[in-house]
Amino acid sequence: MEATTSAVAALVQSSNTLFILMGAIMVLAMHAGFAFLEVGTVRHKNQVNALVKIMTDFGFSCVTYFFVGYWIAYDQHFFISAQELGANNGYQLVKFFFLMTFAAAIPAIISGGIAERARFWPLLIASALTVGIVYPLFEGIAWNGNYGFQAWLEATFGASFHDFAGSVVVHGVGGWLALAAVLLLGTRKGRYRKGKLVAFAPSSIPFLALGSWILTIGWFGFNVMSAQTLDGISGLVAVNTLMAMAGGTIAALVIGKNDPGFVHNGPLAGLVAICAGSDLMHPIGALAVGLIAGGLFVYAFMLTQNRWKIDDVLGVWPLHGLCGAWGGIAAGIFGLEMFGGLGGVSLMSQLIGTLLGLSIALVGGFIVYGGVKAFIGLRLTDEEEFNGADLSIHKIGATSQD
Repeated sequence: MEATTSAVAALVQSSNTLFILMGAIMVLAMHAGFAFLEVGTVRHKNQVNALVKIMTDFGFSCVTYFFVGYWIAYDQHFFISAQELGANNGYQLVKFFFLMTFAAAIPAIISGGIAERARFWPLLIASALTVGIVYPLFEGIAWNGNYGFQAWLEATFGASFHDFAGSVVVHGVGGWLALAAVLLLGTRKGRYRKGKLVAFAPSSIPFLALGSWILTIGWFGFNVMSAQTLDGISGLVAVNTLMAMAGGTIAALVIGKNDPGFVHNGPLAGLVAICAGSDLMHPIGALAVGLIAGGLFVYAFMLTQNRWKIDDVLGVWPLHGLCGAWGGIAAGIFGLEMFGGLGGVSLMSQLIGTLLGLSIALVGGFIVYGGVKAFIGLRLTDEEEFNGADLSIHKIGATSQD
């Protein structure tokens, strides 16, 4: 009997390890989506730089999060023997891998906002600081109960801040960090003339669409596998993710007047927004969340570019920053039983938790990117920007002329 029990326990543990490993691989694949989304949106002379940034940001994020960020967030480190690390089929190691892919999304999000005019090495330094310090600070508060914030919310409002898969923790934080970086960098040369917007057409709609599809597919690993164990897997999360994606697509199509850029970012807006409450909502509520997110993205993108003259190249602040904030708040609305949800959430806790996350991100962004700008500079010279980051930084273009 004991042997049977032991065998079952070993099978459960190994299955959980495989489950979360598959999730980590799916989210890792999403970084190809970030890369191609940026490659398709920027001008041809900056395509190579977009690809290299995403790859190198991931490498720096991995190392920084391994040595510093994970420690800050979860008070766990890897300065122990390999035998200890490999216990329970190495589940804790694979859990780190999964959460690291989330952390690495932060500089990938920021990269899209500051494209075409940022220096390479200063950007990598800033990426390491955001992944190593700023992001895990709020990650630990939200997902590990650090500093007693969640306990205070539960005692005061009856429920802690709920963010199942990172609407606020990942996307909101990434989007508001990006806003600080974009404001500090300033607009691209020639983007505005005599106060009017000058259109910079995307270099490749097919690459943009490919990036959107890769992200969309990987998102089901991002959300569903945030359960982290097989016994926590839920079809509700999968269908809610699907419905929010569909809602974002439809809203962006209608409000964006068939613009392909909006159409392919619409599903991402819905997916960003559903992360927080995907385990709580009714699918109809998830559809509503996606519809609102898709519309929010289109309106906010046009507002930032045309009226406020914020040159956020891929619209990462509207897409991740604002839709992520909406997702955090929406979990406190559509997650309630009166709206068909499972309950166990508080709107006040969602509002306060969302506000805290965005505040940490914005302040942290100005400190990190402002500090890098002051000490070594963030921006390419006018000549380098005119020639394009591909030739100025990497000494090669995206396609050969031979």
